[in-house]
Amino acid sequence: MIGFINRRFQDYMVERKRYKNRLVTKDGRCNIEYGNVKYSNRLFFLADFWTTFVEIRWRFVLFLFSASFTLSWFIFGLLWYWIARTNGDLTWQNPPSDHMPCVDNVVGLTTSFLYSLETQTTIGYGGRALTPLCPGAVALLIIQSLCGAIINCFMCGVILSKISLPKKRAKTISFSDMAVIGPKSGSLALSIRVANLRKTLMIGSQIYGKLLRTTNTPDGETIIMDQVNIDFMVDAGKDNLFFVCPLTLFHIIDKSSPFFEMAVDTLHMQEFELVVFLDGTAESTSSACQVRTSFIPQEIMWGYNFLPIISRSKEGKYRVDFSNFSKVVPVATAHCAYCFHNIKGHHHHSRDGHDNQGFEVIEINDAPIATKM
Repeated sequence: MIGFINRRFQDYMVERKRYKNRLVTKDGRCNIEYGNVKYSNRLFFLADFWTTFVEIRWRFVLFLFSASFTLSWFIFGLLWYWIARTNGDLTWQNPPSDHMPCVDNVVGLTTSFLYSLETQTTIGYGGRALTPLCPGAVALLIIQSLCGAIINCFMCGVILSKISLPKKRAKTISFSDMAVIGPKSGSLALSIRVANLRKTLMIGSQIYGKLLRTTNTPDGETIIMDQVNIDFMVDAGKDNLFFVCPLTLFHIIDKSSPFFEMAVDTLHMQEFELVVFLDGTAESTSSACQVRTSFIPQEIMWGYNFLPIISRSKEGKYRVDFSNFSKVVPVATAHCAYCFHNIKGHHHHSRDGHDNQGFEVIEINDAPIATKM
């Protein structure tokens, strides 16, 4: 019993390490760490401060939003306190009864802070007001108004930019959890399913892949992250996809494919990562975005195909059943790509279709329709 638990725990740790070491996570985040970066070089992030502010987390944006306004109110409150003290307006200075203050009812640090807040936010309760007796106070009022407008514009721009980031649109693009290898139109293909969860289209969508693996060159050099191009296509081509419904993308495994040397019993022993990219432009915002995901060998199933998910109802409407989006069904497939292309009779294609019980059955009239010219 103890040996079984220990073995299961070791298998769990191996699987956890394998999934943790992937370069691109399933939701598209890059798992990479930069080391030995000099501290002085980090000042370059401040040079590009706009991008830095847009890319930081929401918790820091909200903190900076609150801190920037509060700090500016406090700093200008100290300046108003200094002007009031210079003019002898404060209570502890015992001004005479006929004394003319720079700002009415600013008699201490608290009232100075309140006047600074009212000035920058243009509240104007009416209890405190500027008098024309102090030119320095007039100049400070102009400076604070300009600084407040700059802070407002900058912080509102950062928040608006973060809300409208193209990667938020990428959250509504979904890839299948697994990739499959099976027969496709007389060829052996690796297939992936992708869906657009919004009704608005992705204009000019293009999809491609990169196979990342460690290779050794003939010169003895070890390339840790060797990248090999993987071409994906749909039945209508590979460029400018009509992304109105879920698509099944496939990569033909031929002699030029890096998957040609793999087999069903050696696939999960390989060490590689297939990163899939989808580039497009959002129709509603005209902003370009990129969606990424990755598949490791344990997430590729040999000898399977995806279940159908698109049907048409009796009313003539097209329907997408997302319950079958990542579901697969086994199909007769050669155990290796070499056998598929070179050994006759070693594999058999199944001609049986796969029904989706959730779809409505409709009758289609196949009678030819005559057209007059």
